[in-house]
Amino acid sequence: MNPNRIEEAIHRVRAGERQAFTTLITAYERQIYTYCYCILRSREEAEDAVQDIFVKVYQQLERYEKRVSFSAWLYKVAYHHCLDQLRRLKRRNRLLSLYKLQLVGHRPELTEESPVDRMFGDLTSEERGLLILRVVEQYSFEEIALITGSSSAALRKKYERLRKKLIQQKANEGGGCTHGEVAESN
Repeated sequence: MNPNRIEEAIHRVRAGERQAFTTLITAYERQIYTYCYCILRSREEAEDAVQDIFVKVYQQLERYEKRVSFSAWLYKVAYHHCLDQLRRLKRRNRLLSLYKLQLVGHRPELTEESPVDRMFGDLTSEERGLLILRVVEQYSFEEIALITGSSSAALRKKYERLRKKLIQQKANEGGGCTHGEVAESN
């Protein structure tokens, strides 16, 4: 979407024209959903997160400063929301699993996962977020640093380790992998 159109919509929302916010939702809803889904790994959680994120963005739109792109600011809100959500889910899941163990012997169910699900399942939420922001959304390390609050040098190193981890994971699956199959870091 045209950055000027986004800035115009932001200006209109700040001026009290609430309907202009739909322009922002339309422009970024799909990307934010994909980002949340990759981090949270649940369709329902991602859908809820997207709604919560856009409510937060609407309420905090006065805090947005044009010194960073709106999309980078939006991803920063999404990043922190997803981290908070993961903490809550982790606590809830821990309590649920303890409860299940007390009621009946827990037997894990076997389900068939897609290769992408297996790949993302072996990554931490931080690694999944970094991968989405760098490869899918194609943000620079400096932009990702603004979103996550990390240094760009640390992110470059994490990304390089993540690439090696994915190459090794692919090799362990027996498929082999050349360096050309995994995105080069820049």
